[in-house]
This record gives sequence, C-alpha cells and structure tokens, in this order.
Amino acid sequence: MNGRIGELGQSIDPALDMVAYNGQRVQEERLVYILLNKAKEVVTSAADTHGRTTVLDCLRGVDARVFPVGRLDMDVQGALLLTNDGELAHRLMHPSYETPKVYMVTVCGQVSPQTIAVLEHGVVLEDGPTAPACVRVVREDTHTTTLRLTLHEGRKHEVKRMCDAVGHRVIELRRESFAGLATRGLRPGQWRYLNDEEIASLRNMVRMTEA
Repeated sequence: MNGRIGELGQSIDPALDMVAYNGQRVQEERLVYILLNKAKEVVTSAADTHGRTTVLDCLRGVDARVFPVGRLDMDVQGALLLTNDGELAHRLMHPSYETPKVYMVTVCGQVSPQTIAVLEHGVVLEDGPTAPACVRVVREDTHTTTLRLTLHEGRKHEVKRMCDAVGHRVIELRRESFAGLATRGLRPGQWRYLNDEEIASLRNMVRMTEA
C-alpha cells in the first residue's frame, strides 16, 4: 500500500491510499442497485444446474457481479432487488429490520372478514406463528378473491402457506413491491437501476449511515 507492504487489519482511505496486488492496482468495487420485475419461470439464482433461465440472465448489459436479495418462487412474478452491496442486502433480509413486502394474491373462494382477521393477527404455521400482516380485499367474485397482502417477514413460501392454512389455495401470486420499490412501469423481465433517492431510502430503512 502506497509503496509499502500492507498489514492484516490495516485500514485504508480509498480517496488517498493506493493498493496494488502483483503490480496491479486494486480498484474499489462500484456498488450497483437494480430492481427487476422477475417473470414467471425464471429462477432466483446466480446459476442453475438444469439450464433454466436465471435472474442474472435477465440483466444484459450489467457488468457488475450482483446477487438477488432474497428470493421469489419460479411461479411468482414481481419485484426483486439485486445488488453487490452485501451489508445492505444482509440488513434488508434480516427480520429485525422488518422490510415491507407487498403481494397481490388471488385465492380460491370468498375470504371472510374473520379469515382476514386471522391473516392480520398471525397464522400458526409448522415453523411458528407469522407476524402481523396488513390485508385488504382488492376484488372478489363468486369463486375467487384477490388480496393485497403486506408482510414484514421473509419465510419460504410464506404467502402460499398462510393462505393454505386458512383454507384458501393460491391461484396467482405477484410481489408488487419490495422495501418500497415497486415494479410500476416495468414489464415482466425488465429491470432498471435505482436512483440516488431510492438507494438513500433503502439505507435509511435499515439504519445504515454514510461513511
């Protein structure tokens, strides 16, 4: 570093110090934040052993090595954040920060006010009761009901398991937004970079202070 051998645990200032390895300067990685409207039949993974399309395959033109924050099932469309900001990703996925996730879910049957109350107060699943949720009926007919469901947890298959537990099988599921980032204006499979205001909002949500 700066012409001297660095020591383990030594701190640097990227604006002032020059670090090289084998004669090549080590560049600070540029942080990238991307919102993808994941399409159905796309795997939330960096690679797939079965040759299926992954979310990284959708990011043509992105040269940074990003990874998905959390996951969406193959049959679920919707908002997915991808980034190389490991600290932000870790906090957004940690239950203590209660990151909001908004889903539009269509289920079989008419959902009663009593069932909505159960969903709102917490459903007992095999891995314990769910946290309180916000539930609103968007539309209903004789055979189906569409709900807008806001959760602050990230359990595997949580929405499907919650609805099954109260007797309503999920027909269609879409994540409308993640951590306040909505897919509005993005067709399935399309993506965009976050703007500075959105990045600042995410960092504020998980109480990350600027260096």
